[in-house]
Amino acid sequence: MTASTAHASPLAPDWLDYPEDPNALVTKLWAAGVERNDDGEIAVQGLPASQLARDYGTPLLVLDEDDFRSRARSFRVAFNEAFADLCGGVDVYYAGKSFLCTPAARWVSEEGLRLDTASGGEMATALRAGVDPAHIGLHGNNKSDDEMRRALTAGVGRIVVDSLDELDRLTELAAEAGAVAPVMLRLTPGVHAHTHEFIATAHEDQKFGLSMAGPAGTDGAVGTAGSPAAEAVARALAAGSIDLRGLHCHIGSQIFEPEGFGVAAEKLLGFLAEIKAEHGVELEELDLGGGHGIAYTVADTPRTPQDIATTLAGVVGAACTALGMACPRISIEPGRAISGPAAFTLYEAGVRKTVTVDGDQGTTHARRYVSVDGGMSDNARPVLYEADYSVALASRVSAAPAVLSRVVGKHCESGDIVVKDAYLPDDVARGDLLAVPATGAYCHSLSSNYNMLTRPAVVAVQGGQARVIIRRETEEDLFARETGL
Repeated sequence: MTASTAHASPLAPDWLDYPEDPNALVTKLWAAGVERNDDGEIAVQGLPASQLARDYGTPLLVLDEDDFRSRARSFRVAFNEAFADLCGGVDVYYAGKSFLCTPAARWVSEEGLRLDTASGGEMATALRAGVDPAHIGLHGNNKSDDEMRRALTAGVGRIVVDSLDELDRLTELAAEAGAVAPVMLRLTPGVHAHTHEFIATAHEDQKFGLSMAGPAGTDGAVGTAGSPAAEAVARALAAGSIDLRGLHCHIGSQIFEPEGFGVAAEKLLGFLAEIKAEHGVELEELDLGGGHGIAYTVADTPRTPQDIATTLAGVVGAACTALGMACPRISIEPGRAISGPAAFTLYEAGVRKTVTVDGDQGTTHARRYVSVDGGMSDNARPVLYEADYSVALASRVSAAPAVLSRVVGKHCESGDIVVKDAYLPDDVARGDLLAVPATGAYCHSLSSNYNMLTRPAVVAVQGGQARVIIRRETEEDLFARETGL
Protein backbone atom coordinates (compact mmCIF):
# COMPACT_ATOMS: atom_id res chain seq x y z
CA MET A 1 0.00 0.00 0.00
CA THR A 2 1.41 3.38 -1.00
CA ALA A 3 1.21 6.49 1.14
CA SER A 4 -1.41 7.84 -1.26
CA THR A 5 -3.74 4.86 -0.99
CA ALA A 6 -3.27 4.77 2.77
CA HIS A 7 -4.65 8.30 3.08
CA ALA A 8 -7.39 7.95 0.45
CA SER A 9 -10.95 8.09 1.72
CA PRO A 10 -13.34 5.19 0.98
CA LEU A 11 -15.98 7.88 0.41
CA ALA A 12 -14.12 9.30 -2.58
CA PRO A 13 -15.42 8.44 -6.07
CA ASP A 14 -13.35 5.98 -8.08
CA TRP A 15 -11.94 8.67 -10.37
CA LEU A 16 -10.57 10.81 -7.53
CA ASP A 17 -7.09 9.75 -6.40
CA TYR A 18 -5.44 10.99 -3.26
CA PRO A 19 -3.07 13.77 -4.39
CA GLU A 20 0.67 13.36 -4.04
CA ASP A 21 0.83 17.15 -3.67
CA PRO A 22 -2.42 18.89 -2.67
CA ASN A 23 -0.93 22.23 -3.72
CA ALA A 24 -0.22 21.21 -7.32
CA LEU A 25 -2.45 22.59 -10.06
CA VAL A 26 -3.64 20.18 -12.77
CA THR A 27 -2.81 22.12 -15.92
CA LYS A 28 -5.73 20.98 -18.05
CA LEU A 29 -8.24 22.42 -15.55
CA TRP A 30 -6.92 25.98 -15.65
CA ALA A 31 -6.44 28.85 -18.06
CA ALA A 32 -2.98 29.14 -19.56
CA GLY A 33 -2.16 32.22 -17.49
CA VAL A 34 -2.83 30.56 -14.11
CA GLU A 35 -0.03 29.28 -11.88
CA ARG A 36 1.18 29.41 -8.30
CA ASN A 37 3.49 32.34 -7.69
CA ASP A 38 6.59 32.40 -5.50
CA ASP A 39 4.43 33.17 -2.45
CA GLY A 40 2.34 30.05 -3.07
CA GLU A 41 -0.77 31.92 -4.20
CA ILE A 42 -2.75 31.09 -7.29
CA ALA A 43 -2.17 33.95 -9.71
CA VAL A 44 -3.50 34.75 -13.17
CA GLN A 45 -1.01 36.53 -15.41
CA GLY A 46 0.91 37.41 -12.27
CA LEU A 47 -2.06 38.86 -10.34
CA PRO A 48 -2.39 36.95 -7.03
CA ALA A 49 -5.69 35.70 -5.67
CA SER A 50 -5.41 37.84 -2.53
CA GLN A 51 -5.06 41.02 -4.59
CA LEU A 52 -8.03 40.11 -6.80
CA ALA A 53 -10.14 39.38 -3.72
CA ARG A 54 -9.04 42.59 -2.03
CA ASP A 55 -9.68 44.76 -5.11
CA TYR A 56 -12.92 43.20 -6.37
CA GLY A 57 -14.41 41.10 -3.53
CA THR A 58 -15.64 37.53 -3.55
CA PRO A 59 -17.23 35.55 -5.02
CA LEU A 60 -15.46 36.67 -8.17
CA LEU A 61 -15.35 35.21 -11.67
CA VAL A 62 -11.81 35.73 -12.93
CA LEU A 63 -11.46 35.42 -16.70
CA ASP A 64 -8.15 35.15 -18.53
CA GLU A 65 -8.96 37.15 -21.66
CA ASP A 66 -5.80 36.06 -23.45
CA ASP A 67 -6.69 32.41 -22.86
CA PHE A 68 -10.28 32.98 -24.05
CA ARG A 69 -9.03 34.61 -27.24
CA SER A 70 -6.43 31.89 -27.79
CA ARG A 71 -9.05 29.14 -27.52
CA ALA A 72 -11.36 30.97 -29.93
CA ARG A 73 -8.52 31.45 -32.37
CA SER A 74 -7.44 27.80 -32.12
CA PHE A 75 -10.88 26.59 -33.26
CA ARG A 76 -10.87 28.98 -36.20
CA VAL A 77 -7.37 28.03 -37.30
CA ALA A 78 -7.73 24.27 -36.74
CA PHE A 79 -11.02 23.91 -38.60
CA ASN A 80 -10.03 26.17 -41.49
CA GLU A 81 -6.85 24.17 -41.97
CA ALA A 82 -8.59 20.79 -41.72
CA PHE A 83 -11.37 21.71 -44.15
CA ALA A 84 -9.37 23.91 -46.54
CA ASP A 85 -9.27 21.32 -49.31
CA LEU A 86 -12.86 20.15 -48.75
CA CYS A 87 -14.90 23.35 -48.68
CA GLY A 88 -12.41 26.20 -48.52
CA GLY A 89 -12.79 26.68 -44.79
CA VAL A 90 -15.25 26.73 -41.92
CA ASP A 91 -17.45 29.35 -40.25
CA VAL A 92 -16.92 29.15 -36.50
CA TYR A 93 -19.83 30.51 -34.46
CA TYR A 94 -19.14 31.12 -30.77
CA ALA A 95 -22.10 29.80 -28.76
CA GLY A 96 -22.89 32.91 -26.74
CA LYS A 97 -25.13 31.08 -24.29
CA SER A 98 -22.03 29.73 -22.54
CA PHE A 99 -20.84 33.20 -21.53
CA LEU A 100 -21.83 36.48 -23.10
CA CYS A 101 -21.41 40.15 -22.44
CA THR A 102 -20.57 43.04 -24.75
CA PRO A 103 -16.78 42.70 -24.33
CA ALA A 104 -16.86 38.93 -24.93
CA ALA A 105 -18.89 39.46 -28.10
CA ARG A 106 -16.22 41.89 -29.31
CA TRP A 107 -13.43 39.43 -28.47
CA VAL A 108 -14.83 36.63 -30.61
CA SER A 109 -15.56 39.01 -33.46
CA GLU A 110 -12.01 40.37 -33.33
CA GLU A 111 -10.67 36.80 -33.40
CA GLY A 112 -12.54 36.11 -36.64
CA LEU A 113 -15.45 34.12 -35.19
CA ARG A 114 -19.14 34.61 -35.74
CA LEU A 115 -21.69 34.64 -32.93
CA ASP A 116 -24.55 32.28 -32.22
CA THR A 117 -27.35 33.73 -30.08
CA ALA A 118 -30.23 31.91 -28.43
CA SER A 119 -32.56 34.78 -27.52
CA GLY A 120 -33.44 38.37 -28.25
CA GLY A 121 -31.25 39.46 -25.35
CA GLU A 122 -28.21 37.64 -26.66
CA MET A 123 -28.87 39.02 -30.14
CA ALA A 124 -29.11 42.53 -28.65
CA THR A 125 -25.76 42.00 -26.92
CA ALA A 126 -24.12 40.98 -30.18
CA LEU A 127 -25.55 44.01 -31.99
CA ARG A 128 -24.52 46.33 -29.15
CA ALA A 129 -20.99 44.99 -29.42
CA GLY A 130 -20.90 45.93 -33.09
CA VAL A 131 -20.83 42.37 -34.44
CA ASP A 132 -21.61 42.32 -38.15
CA PRO A 133 -25.29 41.25 -38.31
CA ALA A 134 -24.44 38.96 -41.23
CA HIS A 135 -22.21 37.04 -38.78
CA ILE A 136 -24.95 36.55 -36.18
CA GLY A 137 -27.17 33.48 -35.95
CA LEU A 138 -30.42 33.27 -33.99
CA HIS A 139 -31.35 30.00 -32.31
CA GLY A 140 -34.23 29.00 -30.03
CA ASN A 141 -37.04 26.46 -29.96
CA ASN A 142 -39.75 29.05 -29.27
CA LYS A 143 -38.72 32.35 -30.80
CA SER A 144 -41.18 35.16 -30.24
CA ASP A 145 -42.57 37.22 -33.11
CA ASP A 146 -40.58 40.19 -31.80
CA GLU A 147 -37.34 38.18 -31.81
CA MET A 148 -37.89 37.00 -35.38
CA ARG A 149 -38.89 40.49 -36.54
CA ARG A 150 -35.78 41.97 -34.94
CA ALA A 151 -33.59 39.36 -36.61
CA LEU A 152 -35.12 40.21 -39.97
CA THR A 153 -34.78 43.95 -39.42
CA ALA A 154 -31.19 43.66 -38.21
CA GLY A 155 -30.27 41.45 -41.15
CA VAL A 156 -28.82 38.53 -39.20
CA GLY A 157 -27.04 35.97 -41.31
CA ARG A 158 -29.11 32.98 -40.28
CA ILE A 159 -32.22 32.06 -38.37
CA VAL A 160 -32.09 28.45 -37.20
CA VAL A 161 -35.66 27.17 -37.48
CA ASP A 162 -36.64 24.55 -34.93
CA SER A 163 -40.12 23.37 -35.95
CA LEU A 164 -42.74 23.37 -38.69
CA ASP A 165 -44.84 25.77 -36.64
CA GLU A 166 -41.95 28.23 -36.41
CA LEU A 167 -41.15 27.89 -40.10
CA ASP A 168 -44.72 28.78 -41.02
CA ARG A 169 -44.73 31.78 -38.68
CA LEU A 170 -41.36 33.05 -39.93
CA THR A 171 -42.59 32.69 -43.51
CA GLU A 172 -45.54 34.97 -42.66
CA LEU A 173 -43.46 37.52 -40.76
CA ALA A 174 -40.85 37.77 -43.51
CA ALA A 175 -43.54 38.22 -46.15
CA GLU A 176 -45.20 40.97 -44.07
CA ALA A 177 -41.85 42.75 -43.77
CA GLY A 178 -41.06 42.37 -47.47
CA ALA A 179 -37.95 40.42 -46.50
CA VAL A 180 -36.42 37.06 -47.25
CA ALA A 181 -35.39 35.12 -44.15
CA PRO A 182 -32.06 33.23 -44.31
CA VAL A 183 -32.89 29.86 -42.76
CA MET A 184 -31.07 26.82 -41.45
CA LEU A 185 -33.27 23.89 -40.43
CA ARG A 186 -32.32 22.29 -37.12
CA LEU A 187 -32.72 18.51 -37.37
CA THR A 188 -32.61 15.75 -34.78
CA PRO A 189 -30.54 12.98 -36.35
CA GLY A 190 -31.30 10.43 -33.62
CA VAL A 191 -27.73 10.25 -32.37
CA HIS A 192 -27.15 9.22 -28.76
CA ALA A 193 -24.61 11.51 -27.10
CA HIS A 194 -22.82 10.17 -24.02
CA THR A 195 -23.67 12.99 -21.64
CA HIS A 196 -26.25 13.96 -19.02
CA GLU A 197 -29.79 13.55 -20.37
CA PHE A 198 -30.58 17.23 -19.75
CA ILE A 199 -27.86 18.31 -22.18
CA ALA A 200 -28.30 15.61 -24.83
CA THR A 201 -30.22 17.18 -27.71
CA ALA A 202 -30.21 14.88 -30.76
CA HIS A 203 -32.55 12.10 -29.64
CA GLU A 204 -36.24 12.08 -30.53
CA ASP A 205 -37.89 12.58 -27.13
CA GLN A 206 -36.92 16.20 -26.40
CA LYS A 207 -37.94 19.70 -27.36
CA PHE A 208 -35.37 20.64 -30.01
CA GLY A 209 -35.42 20.20 -33.75
CA LEU A 210 -37.20 18.54 -36.63
CA SER A 211 -37.16 14.75 -36.61
CA MET A 212 -35.59 13.00 -39.57
CA ALA A 213 -37.57 9.83 -38.90
CA GLY A 214 -40.50 9.24 -41.22
CA PRO A 215 -43.27 6.64 -40.80
CA ALA A 216 -42.18 3.01 -41.01
CA GLY A 217 -42.67 1.33 -44.36
CA THR A 218 -44.35 -2.02 -44.95
CA ASP A 219 -41.03 -3.73 -44.28
CA GLY A 220 -40.65 -1.91 -40.96
CA ALA A 221 -37.80 0.25 -42.22
CA VAL A 222 -37.74 3.93 -41.25
CA GLY A 223 -36.40 6.53 -43.67
CA THR A 224 -36.63 10.31 -43.94
CA ALA A 225 -39.56 10.31 -46.41
CA GLY A 226 -42.62 11.83 -44.75
CA SER A 227 -40.60 13.07 -41.78
CA PRO A 228 -41.01 16.53 -40.24
CA ALA A 229 -37.55 17.36 -41.61
CA ALA A 230 -38.57 16.42 -45.16
CA GLU A 231 -41.79 18.41 -44.85
CA ALA A 232 -39.86 21.45 -43.58
CA VAL A 233 -37.53 21.31 -46.58
CA ALA A 234 -40.46 21.18 -48.98
CA ARG A 235 -42.24 24.10 -47.29
CA ALA A 236 -39.09 26.22 -47.08
CA LEU A 237 -38.21 25.69 -50.75
CA ALA A 238 -41.75 26.59 -51.78
CA ALA A 239 -41.90 29.78 -49.71
CA GLY A 240 -40.93 32.97 -51.52
CA SER A 241 -39.95 34.66 -48.27
CA ILE A 242 -37.55 31.91 -47.15
CA ASP A 243 -33.98 31.41 -48.35
CA LEU A 244 -33.11 27.88 -47.25
CA ARG A 245 -29.37 27.92 -46.74
CA GLY A 246 -28.83 24.47 -45.25
CA LEU A 247 -29.15 22.09 -42.34
CA HIS A 248 -28.13 22.27 -38.71
CA CYS A 249 -27.76 19.79 -35.86
CA HIS A 250 -26.47 19.82 -32.30
CA ILE A 251 -26.16 16.48 -30.52
CA GLY A 252 -25.55 17.74 -26.98
CA SER A 253 -22.97 19.23 -24.64
CA GLN A 254 -19.85 18.13 -22.71
CA ILE A 255 -19.12 15.33 -25.19
CA PHE A 256 -15.68 13.70 -25.46
CA GLU A 257 -16.26 10.82 -27.88
CA PRO A 258 -15.93 11.70 -31.60
CA GLU A 259 -18.27 9.01 -32.89
CA GLY A 260 -21.52 10.89 -32.30
CA PHE A 261 -20.39 13.91 -34.28
CA GLY A 262 -19.32 11.69 -37.14
CA VAL A 263 -22.60 9.78 -37.27
CA ALA A 264 -24.59 13.03 -37.21
CA ALA A 265 -22.49 14.45 -40.05
CA GLU A 266 -23.01 11.33 -42.17
CA LYS A 267 -26.77 11.38 -41.59
CA LEU A 268 -27.15 15.03 -42.53
CA LEU A 269 -24.92 14.72 -45.57
CA GLY A 270 -27.04 11.78 -46.70
CA PHE A 271 -30.14 13.90 -46.24
CA LEU A 272 -28.59 16.71 -48.30
CA ALA A 273 -28.08 14.17 -51.09
CA GLU A 274 -31.75 13.13 -50.81
CA ILE A 275 -32.84 16.77 -51.03
CA LYS A 276 -30.82 17.22 -54.21
CA ALA A 277 -32.27 14.06 -55.72
CA GLU A 278 -35.88 15.00 -54.87
CA HIS A 279 -35.89 18.75 -55.33
CA GLY A 280 -32.94 19.39 -57.61
CA VAL A 281 -31.50 21.81 -55.05
CA GLU A 282 -28.01 21.58 -53.60
CA LEU A 283 -28.09 23.29 -50.21
CA GLU A 284 -24.84 25.08 -49.54
CA GLU A 285 -24.37 24.94 -45.76
CA LEU A 286 -24.16 22.34 -42.99
CA ASP A 287 -23.77 23.27 -39.32
CA LEU A 288 -22.51 20.45 -37.10
CA GLY A 289 -23.06 22.27 -33.80
CA GLY A 290 -20.78 22.27 -30.77
CA GLY A 291 -20.81 20.56 -27.40
CA HIS A 292 -17.12 19.65 -27.20
CA GLY A 293 -16.19 18.62 -23.67
CA ILE A 294 -13.72 20.31 -21.33
CA ALA A 295 -11.89 19.16 -18.20
CA TYR A 296 -13.72 19.86 -14.96
CA THR A 297 -11.88 17.13 -13.05
CA VAL A 298 -8.80 14.96 -13.48
CA ALA A 299 -11.04 12.25 -14.97
CA ASP A 300 -12.01 14.36 -17.99
CA THR A 301 -10.03 13.99 -21.21
CA PRO A 302 -10.87 16.81 -23.63
CA ARG A 303 -9.77 16.66 -27.23
CA THR A 304 -7.84 19.47 -28.88
CA PRO A 305 -9.48 21.58 -31.60
CA GLN A 306 -6.94 20.13 -34.04
CA ASP A 307 -7.96 16.55 -33.19
CA ILE A 308 -11.67 17.39 -33.40
CA ALA A 309 -11.25 19.18 -36.72
CA THR A 310 -9.07 16.53 -38.34
CA THR A 311 -11.37 13.69 -37.29
CA LEU A 312 -14.50 15.48 -38.47
CA ALA A 313 -12.93 16.53 -41.77
CA GLY A 314 -12.05 12.89 -42.44
CA VAL A 315 -15.64 11.77 -41.84
CA VAL A 316 -17.16 14.58 -43.92
CA GLY A 317 -14.72 14.08 -46.77
CA ALA A 318 -15.32 10.33 -46.91
CA ALA A 319 -19.10 10.76 -46.78
CA CYS A 320 -19.11 13.35 -49.55
CA THR A 321 -16.98 11.10 -51.75
CA ALA A 322 -19.26 8.13 -51.12
CA LEU A 323 -22.33 10.22 -51.95
CA GLY A 324 -20.74 11.79 -55.01
CA MET A 325 -21.46 15.30 -53.77
CA ALA A 326 -19.52 18.47 -53.20
CA CYS A 327 -18.78 19.32 -49.59
CA PRO A 328 -21.13 22.04 -48.29
CA ARG A 329 -19.80 25.02 -46.36
CA ILE A 330 -19.31 23.67 -42.83
CA SER A 331 -19.94 25.63 -39.65
CA ILE A 332 -19.50 24.71 -35.99
CA GLU A 333 -20.57 26.25 -32.67
CA PRO A 334 -18.04 25.86 -29.84
CA GLY A 335 -18.97 27.70 -26.64
CA ARG A 336 -17.98 25.89 -23.46
CA ALA A 337 -14.69 24.78 -25.06
CA ILE A 338 -13.73 28.45 -25.43
CA SER A 339 -15.15 30.15 -22.34
CA GLY A 340 -15.15 27.30 -19.81
CA PRO A 341 -11.45 26.75 -19.09
CA ALA A 342 -10.68 30.47 -19.45
CA ALA A 343 -12.10 31.37 -16.03
CA PHE A 344 -12.16 30.33 -12.40
CA THR A 345 -14.32 31.42 -9.49
CA LEU A 346 -12.68 32.78 -6.37
CA TYR A 347 -14.48 32.23 -3.05
CA GLU A 348 -13.73 32.97 0.59
CA ALA A 349 -14.07 30.05 2.98
CA GLY A 350 -16.28 30.42 6.03
CA VAL A 351 -17.78 27.72 8.24
CA ARG A 352 -16.17 24.29 8.19
CA LYS A 353 -17.30 21.11 9.88
CA THR A 354 -16.48 17.43 9.80
CA VAL A 355 -19.23 14.82 9.67
CA THR A 356 -19.12 11.08 10.24
CA VAL A 357 -20.50 8.92 7.44
CA ASP A 358 -21.37 5.24 7.82
CA GLY A 359 -19.41 2.89 5.58
CA ASP A 360 -19.42 -0.84 4.88
CA GLN A 361 -19.32 -3.49 7.62
CA GLY A 362 -19.91 -1.09 10.46
CA THR A 363 -17.07 1.29 9.53
CA THR A 364 -17.31 5.06 9.73
CA HIS A 365 -15.49 7.69 7.72
CA ALA A 366 -15.01 11.44 7.96
CA ARG A 367 -15.99 14.05 5.41
CA ARG A 368 -15.05 17.70 5.72
CA TYR A 369 -17.58 20.37 4.72
CA VAL A 370 -16.23 23.81 3.78
CA SER A 371 -18.78 26.57 3.23
CA VAL A 372 -18.03 29.46 0.90
CA ASP A 373 -19.61 32.85 0.29
CA GLY A 374 -21.37 31.88 -2.93
CA GLY A 375 -22.97 28.69 -4.21
CA MET A 376 -25.81 27.73 -6.47
CA SER A 377 -26.64 31.35 -7.26
CA ASP A 378 -23.31 31.74 -9.09
CA ASN A 379 -22.95 28.10 -10.23
CA ALA A 380 -26.19 26.20 -10.74
CA ARG A 381 -24.64 23.37 -12.77
CA PRO A 382 -24.03 20.94 -9.88
CA VAL A 383 -27.66 21.09 -8.77
CA LEU A 384 -28.97 21.01 -12.35
CA TYR A 385 -26.75 18.35 -13.92
CA GLU A 386 -24.88 16.79 -10.98
CA ALA A 387 -21.83 18.43 -12.53
CA ASP A 388 -18.47 17.75 -10.90
CA TYR A 389 -15.85 20.42 -10.32
CA SER A 390 -12.40 20.68 -8.78
CA VAL A 391 -11.06 23.14 -6.21
CA ALA A 392 -7.72 24.39 -4.91
CA LEU A 393 -6.57 26.43 -1.94
CA ALA A 394 -5.76 29.73 -3.63
CA SER A 395 -4.33 32.14 -1.04
CA ARG A 396 -1.44 29.98 0.19
CA VAL A 397 0.16 26.56 0.08
CA SER A 398 -0.23 24.11 2.93
CA ALA A 399 1.88 21.33 4.39
CA ALA A 400 -1.15 19.76 6.05
CA PRO A 401 -2.38 16.37 4.81
CA ALA A 402 -5.26 16.39 2.36
CA VAL A 403 -8.71 15.36 3.56
CA LEU A 404 -11.78 14.48 1.55
CA SER A 405 -13.86 17.65 1.42
CA ARG A 406 -17.12 18.94 0.05
CA VAL A 407 -17.31 22.63 -0.82
CA VAL A 408 -20.82 23.96 -0.31
CA GLY A 409 -22.59 27.28 -0.71
CA LYS A 410 -24.53 29.46 1.69
CA HIS A 411 -28.02 28.91 0.28
CA CYS A 412 -30.95 27.29 2.05
CA GLU A 413 -30.75 24.12 -0.02
CA SER A 414 -29.02 20.85 0.85
CA GLY A 415 -28.26 20.48 -2.86
CA ASP A 416 -26.25 23.71 -2.78
CA ILE A 417 -22.95 21.97 -3.55
CA VAL A 418 -20.14 23.72 -5.38
CA VAL A 419 -17.63 20.84 -5.45
CA LYS A 420 -18.97 17.46 -4.39
CA ASP A 421 -15.69 15.60 -3.88
CA ALA A 422 -12.19 17.03 -3.58
CA TYR A 423 -9.09 16.67 -1.45
CA LEU A 424 -8.21 19.90 0.35
CA PRO A 425 -5.56 20.53 3.02
CA ASP A 426 -6.75 19.66 6.51
CA ASP A 427 -6.03 23.19 7.76
CA VAL A 428 -8.33 25.07 5.35
CA ALA A 429 -10.11 27.58 7.57
CA ARG A 430 -12.24 30.70 7.63
CA GLY A 431 -10.71 33.47 5.53
CA ASP A 432 -8.83 31.21 3.15
CA LEU A 433 -9.47 31.73 -0.55
CA LEU A 434 -10.57 28.79 -2.67
CA ALA A 435 -10.50 28.71 -6.47
CA VAL A 436 -12.80 26.54 -8.59
CA PRO A 437 -11.48 26.19 -12.16
CA ALA A 438 -13.39 25.82 -15.44
CA THR A 439 -16.30 28.05 -14.42
CA GLY A 440 -16.29 30.30 -17.48
CA ALA A 441 -19.17 28.49 -19.18
CA TYR A 442 -22.76 28.66 -17.96
CA CYS A 443 -21.97 29.84 -14.43
CA HIS A 444 -22.52 33.53 -15.08
CA SER A 445 -25.19 32.73 -17.69
CA LEU A 446 -27.23 30.69 -15.19
CA SER A 447 -26.58 32.93 -12.16
CA SER A 448 -29.50 34.11 -10.05
CA ASN A 449 -30.45 36.12 -6.97
CA TYR A 450 -31.63 33.12 -4.97
CA ASN A 451 -31.89 34.01 -1.29
CA MET A 452 -31.42 37.61 -2.52
CA LEU A 453 -27.70 37.18 -3.00
CA THR A 454 -26.12 39.66 -5.37
CA ARG A 455 -24.45 38.22 -8.44
CA PRO A 456 -20.63 38.32 -8.58
CA ALA A 457 -18.49 40.63 -10.62
CA VAL A 458 -16.62 39.35 -13.66
CA VAL A 459 -13.04 40.52 -13.99
CA ALA A 460 -11.07 40.07 -17.22
CA VAL A 461 -7.28 39.88 -17.06
CA GLN A 462 -5.39 40.83 -20.20
CA GLY A 463 -1.69 41.55 -20.49
CA GLY A 464 -1.32 41.30 -16.71
CA GLN A 465 -3.97 43.97 -16.08
CA ALA A 466 -7.41 43.35 -14.55
CA ARG A 467 -10.58 45.24 -15.31
CA VAL A 468 -14.22 44.74 -14.39
CA ILE A 469 -16.32 43.79 -17.40
CA ILE A 470 -19.47 43.00 -15.38
CA ARG A 471 -19.79 44.82 -12.07
CA ARG A 472 -20.93 43.18 -8.87
CA GLU A 473 -24.60 43.64 -8.18
CA THR A 474 -25.61 45.71 -5.17
CA GLU A 475 -28.57 45.42 -2.86
CA GLU A 476 -30.01 48.47 -4.61
CA ASP A 477 -29.94 46.46 -7.84
CA LEU A 478 -32.09 43.83 -6.13
CA PHE A 479 -34.78 46.44 -5.51
CA ALA A 480 -34.48 48.31 -8.82
CA ARG A 481 -37.30 46.36 -10.50
CA GLU A 482 -39.74 46.72 -7.61
CA THR A 483 -42.54 49.19 -8.24
CA GLY A 484 -42.98 50.42 -4.68
CA LEU A 485 -43.13 49.54 -0.99
